[in-house]
Amino acid sequence: QVQLVESGGGLVQPGGSLRLSCAASGDTLDYYAIAWFRQAPGKERERVSCSNQYGRTWYDDPVKGRFTISRRNAENAVYLQTNSLKPEDTGVYYCAAQLYGSCSGPAGYDYWGQGTQVTVSS
Repeated sequence: QVQLVESGGGLVQPGGSLRLSCAASGDTLDYYAIAWFRQAPGKERERVSCSNQYGRTWYDDPVKGRFTISRRNAENAVYLQTNSLKPEDTGVYYCAAQLYGSCSGPAGYDYWGQGTQVTVSS
């Protein structure tokens, strides 16, 4: 069973950047799809990016061209580089893992971290 811990959130001005980290323990991430979700106040949680074991990546339309997901299997970690941040990117960001997942959809993630807060404000 894999445990996930996010870090890297914070307060940033519009146009700024943050690098979010998702560190795993308990199992290797080699065979997991890893996704980043976010939940803004008063809104449902939404998936923003995903990376599967074959190197395929997926991005939700609002973050395409601004966010980049990467995985470092040697470090057993996944990162989300967030650039050109906007106030609407504010929320709690979670990483989640799905064994043998394909990134085909937002459901089926069995393992979740505790989240890291991202606040974009001037």
